[in-house]
Amino acid sequence: MIERLNRLFGRRMSAGEVLGTDLHSHLIPGIDDGAKTMEESLGLIRRLRAMGYRKLITTPHIMSHRYPNSRDSILFGLDMLRKKLREEEIDIEIDAASEYYLDEHFMRLVRRGELLTFGENEVLFEMSYIIAPPQLDAIVFELQSSGYQPVLAHPERYLFLHDHFGRYAELRERGVRFQVNLNSLGGYYSRAVRKAARRIRDEGWIDYLGSDTHHSRHVDALEKAFSAGALEKVLVKNRLRNGRL
Repeated sequence: MIERLNRLFGRRMSAGEVLGTDLHSHLIPGIDDGAKTMEESLGLIRRLRAMGYRKLITTPHIMSHRYPNSRDSILFGLDMLRKKLREEEIDIEIDAASEYYLDEHFMRLVRRGELLTFGENEVLFEMSYIIAPPQLDAIVFELQSSGYQPVLAHPERYLFLHDHFGRYAELRERGVRFQVNLNSLGGYYSRAVRKAARRIRDEGWIDYLGSDTHHSRHVDALEKAFSAGALEKVLVKNRLRNGRL
C-alpha cells in the first residue's frame, strides 16, 4: 500500500504521512500521566511532526479516581498548547478528545451528553486490563443509544480477553471500533500484547492506529515499529479511518 502511494505521489511517503492523523496520545502538559511540562509536550510534538503526522487528536485520561479531568480542563489545556505551538511555529493541527475510563462518573457524563468526541461523534474508552467490566455490553448499548460511536482504546492490552478471543468478535458485531497501539504491534508492552495485536490486525479489525504517546520512549518505540514495517502489514487487511479525522 505505501509503495503504491509512493508511486502515486512520485516520492517516498513516511508512515506518519500515510496515516495523516494520530489518534490517542497524552500531550497536554501536567494533567495526567503523559507530558509533564510544556517543554516536554512541544518536544514530543516536534518529533511526531518530523515523522510525517499532520494532525494529532490528543486524549487525556478522564478517570475519576486518578485523573479527575473535565471537558473544561482539557479544552483549557488544549488552548494553551495551541497558543504555544503557534508561538513556536510548529506546523501541526491538534485537537482533543479524551480517553474515558469505564466507571460511574463516565456513565453520568454519557447521560448528560458531556463527552469529548472526535470524528463521527466517536468516544474513546478504556477499562481495567485484568478484570472484565460486568456491564460492558450494556455500556456499549447506552453509548450507542445516546448517539455516540464507541471506540475501544488498545483492545490488545486487556489481558482478560487474550484467552477469550471470541469476545473481540462479539464487540465488533456490536459495532465497537478498535484503536490499536502501533507500539503493541512492535512488541513494546509484552509478547502477549504483541500476539493479540497482530491477531486483531490479521482479522482486519483495526479501525484506528494510535501512538499512545506519553513520553519520549514511546516515540522511540514508534520509530522502530515504523522502520520494521508495522504499518505496511496493517494496511494489508485493515481499512484504517485515521485519514478521515
